[in-house]
Amino acid sequence: MYEASKKILVIEDDAITRNIFLDGLEAEGFYTIGAENGIAGIQQAQEHLPDLVICDIMMPDMNGFGVLAALRQNPLTAITPFIFLTGSNTKADVRKGMDLGADDYISKPATVEELLRAITTRLEKQAQLMQHWYTAYRQQLPQPPSATTQSSTNPKPFFPSLPQLKEVFDFIEANYDQGITLCDVAEAVGYSSAYLTNRVAKQTGETVNSWIVKRRMAAARSLLQQTSQTIEHIATTVGYQNACHFSRQFRQHHGIPPQSWRKKHQLMSQSA
Repeated sequence: MYEASKKILVIEDDAITRNIFLDGLEAEGFYTIGAENGIAGIQQAQEHLPDLVICDIMMPDMNGFGVLAALRQNPLTAITPFIFLTGSNTKADVRKGMDLGADDYISKPATVEELLRAITTRLEKQAQLMQHWYTAYRQQLPQPPSATTQSSTNPKPFFPSLPQLKEVFDFIEANYDQGITLCDVAEAVGYSSAYLTNRVAKQTGETVNSWIVKRRMAAARSLLQQTSQTIEHIATTVGYQNACHFSRQFRQHHGIPPQSWRKKHQLMSQSA
């Protein structure tokens, strides 16, 4: 039996098929969510943040490709494993789905057992990926400034050393303070926003937007601790249009406002 916390969203317009899958997965210990069309599926995904999405391709109003593209654009669902249900296995459909960031295909009609095997494989790979990149990311986080690190001429790089993503990270490093967005990065490296989000997320466990914000936060911490610049000036310096947005995002990442963080860490630096 699986942990009840593992949420599976099934997007399928055929009620009989949808209920068979929902009942079968629930019997295996999953927490299941059903959606009768693509629009409802996107709403359910954004509300419940499932651990995995199973989605039919051919549906009225919005097909599975549209659902996948929408989920990959949203940072909250950008790396959620996504399995297509399809009655067509043409190379064109498979390629289109993979370009958008699909993780697997299951041909219809499918049994619950086939579904379970695919789900198990994807969840295991996702867990391994997240553990691997969390470890790598922690190892490469810049250390707090100290007498040693400030005097070093070769500070540890902020971004992971991934040759296939070097162009992406180089662009973020050069432009994070210019108010760039995912669309700017995607245009610079020649990919669609959806494809780039999925590619970066699969290899790092983080979205492009997350990396932009993390880089800004690292720059902000350095300025807060090492300078007496105002919060408004620091916000502008690291790429925010206003101090309120910066302060809100800083608090989300650090648990306290930037001014409080500055006082705490400047005191720590002085006592050291």
